[in-house]
Formats: sequence, C-alpha cells, structure tokens
Amino acid sequence: MAAGETKAENTSPRSPEAELGIKVEDLWEVLEPQLTPTEKLNSCFQDLPVSSFPVPPTHVIEIPSDTGLAETVEILSKHKILSAPVRDADAPEDASWMDRYIGIVEFAGVAMWVLNQLDASANGKAGSTLTRMDSFTYKKQANGVAENGLTSATSQSTDDGSTSVAGSFFETLTSSEFYKNTKVKDISGSFRWAPFLALQTSDSFLTMLLLLSKYRVKTLPVVDSDNGMLVNIITQSAVVHMLAECAGLDWFENWGNKALNEIGLPNTKPCDLLKVKEDEPVLKAFLLMRKKGIGGLPVVDASGNYAVGNISIRDVQYLLTAPEIYKDYRTITVRDFLTEVRSYLTKQKANSPLLHGLITCKRGNTMKDVILKLDSKKIHRIYVTDESGLLEGVITLRDIISKLVYEPSNYFGDFFDGVLPLPEDSRV
Repeated sequence: MAAGETKAENTSPRSPEAELGIKVEDLWEVLEPQLTPTEKLNSCFQDLPVSSFPVPPTHVIEIPSDTGLAETVEILSKHKILSAPVRDADAPEDASWMDRYIGIVEFAGVAMWVLNQLDASANGKAGSTLTRMDSFTYKKQANGVAENGLTSATSQSTDDGSTSVAGSFFETLTSSEFYKNTKVKDISGSFRWAPFLALQTSDSFLTMLLLLSKYRVKTLPVVDSDNGMLVNIITQSAVVHMLAECAGLDWFENWGNKALNEIGLPNTKPCDLLKVKEDEPVLKAFLLMRKKGIGGLPVVDASGNYAVGNISIRDVQYLLTAPEIYKDYRTITVRDFLTEVRSYLTKQKANSPLLHGLITCKRGNTMKDVILKLDSKKIHRIYVTDESGLLEGVITLRDIISKLVYEPSNYFGDFFDGVLPLPEDSRV
C-alpha cells in the first residue's frame, strides 16, 4: 500500500455497507494499542456520524395520521415494509420535525389492535379505550350489526383463555366500515406503537447502536440536522446486514470470531424460554407475545423440548392480508396456521422467512456464523440447540447488537426528555 493511502482507497467495496465497514477499519487501525477491542469499537462508532449509514434506494414512506387502518395496511403491504412513521395531518407545513410526527405504526400493531377488538367482542366488553370510540358505537360496529349491513360473527373462548375464530370473523371485521374508518391516529399508544424517537444526522453510530439494543428501539428515524427533513429509517435488521457485509475486515473478524458461549449468548436459560406448542391455538401465541412484549416464539413439539418452527409477531399481518386463511377453521392451531401461510406465500410466489425451515445454531458457533445466517435468511431470531436437538435458547438481532458496544457512564444525559418516562413494561 502506498504511503498515505488508506485501505478504503485501496479496496473496491462490495456495497455501501462494506464501504462503511472500511471507514470503521481505518479508525480501528489508528487507535491506541492499549485499548481493549471493546473500547476500540466504542471509540470507532462514537466517531462515525449516523449520516454515514446507507440510505435505501427508495424514499422514506410516511403515513398521514388521518389514514384509515385498511389503507395503512395497503401502504405497508405495497411497499413491503413492517413499519412507518406517522405524520400529524393537522401539523402546519412549517412545523418542526418534533411536532410533525406522532409516532411509528407497525404492521403487527394494526393486526394486534384488530385482535384486541376480537377479544373485547368475544368477552362482551366495550372497545379498548385506545380506539377513543364510545362503547355503544363500538359494540354495534365491532360485532358487525345491521348499521353496517354486516351479519354477526361469533367467537369462542378456549380452555386457556385465548380466543378462537368461528366462521369468517376476520373477513367480516376487515371488510367493515369500523375497520376502514378507524384512523391510524386512533390506535396510537397501543401494542407495538412506538414514539417518534429520532436521531439527527450529526448523532453518532454509538448512540444509534445503543438505542437499537439496550434501549430496545426497533426502528430509528433519522432527520437532517439542518432542515429537519426525514432522510432515513434505520432498523435492527439493517444494522445486522451492515455487519454481515463487513465480514473479512480485521475489526469485524476480531469481534465476530468469538463463540457464542464465550460472550454470554444465549442470555436466557432454557427453563425461562417462552414457547408455544404446535397444537395450541395460534391466537394464544399472538396474545402471549402481546402480553410479554416479545417479537417471536419457538414452536415446540408435544414434549415441549424440541423446536419444530418459529412464529413471529410479524406473522400476525396475515390476519389482515390473507384473512381467507381462517375461512374453513373454527379453531386454527399454530401448526395449521403456519402451513396455511406457507401455502398462501407459495401461491403468491413471495419470498418470506416463513418458507425457510427452522434456523438453528449451536453454542459453539461464532457471532459471525449467526450474523451471516440471520442476514441471509432475513430472520429476526435464531434458536440455539444442543447436539441432540434440545432447545437451549434464542438469539435476536438486539442480542447481537448489544454485544457490539457498551454505554459509557451518563452517556445519554437529557436525550430522552420529552419521550420518557414510559410505562415500566414499555419498549421504546
């Protein structure tokens, strides 16, 4: 390499993410040798602005707050995205970014809100206070009575307290005026709704990585520090994809070649792992995820010890995009739900993680092994099994990112003012 020439200048990057990795490499090589590898990584990411993170080729999708839920689902489906920032339709044109957005809506959040209406209807309760609708209107609309020209749909409660589907409830509900006319702003604050916690382009990578890991943020909007315009959306998946593209670089290999058991993953004991049996109602799985605030569950056999599949909170979207799955079922099990969704996706010629078999790893695998699997399969979690196939734990995207950096003392200061405090069980 010629004098003064950097690795970035001497290498042809495979992608914008790899080019970013080379910037980290250049910073890594000039840091003081007495620093530990973890300290060096923290320093590198502290010196990189968020503006360096690759911007997707398509523009950022925003959803006006007065958009109906049905249209919101159509927008998310059309653009093949799982979430989007919600712009206040009543905000003036010259509003600052802090006043322009009211939160982030998730595909799964809309579907779980619909499930909440089902649960309330099945138990004879008034609608959720989150809908901001009076109970009389709710009961009439959610139960599909004559006002909307719909026939009544019924549901049953199973022995475990979850709700099963009778007839074509979801098709009835999702074709109703109640569903179409409920605005996205009406479900603000419900499950999987996130506050609009944004970074500015001048903020550091370290801030971004800590928010996506320790502080459990799933989606981070980025606004231009000068004009306040929304310029990027960074997700946990995007960060793990960046890491996968950095394979082969010294800083990544130094960190990524550590075995999972060497760095304390998985961090959940087998006895504490939440799971669902394949012959249990799928709604039980979704309601458990809502109750515990988690993104996925392993599907296990009758013994409860061997994983046979995975069900994610994002799979709940198929209740809205493919409600015909429920047409012929009074109670659909996890096994049957996953089978029906796979059949639907195959017919649609869609590329989905659900079409892959169960993805697993062993405690002796390296971080690099796991990152490459997660990225190539486009999945959010991987299950850890022993040599005999017994389920030992789960590793999520957040777990991976959390092992990359640490939070310096008093790092955030007043960063969360205006966003926190949040409920104790809330995930930012």
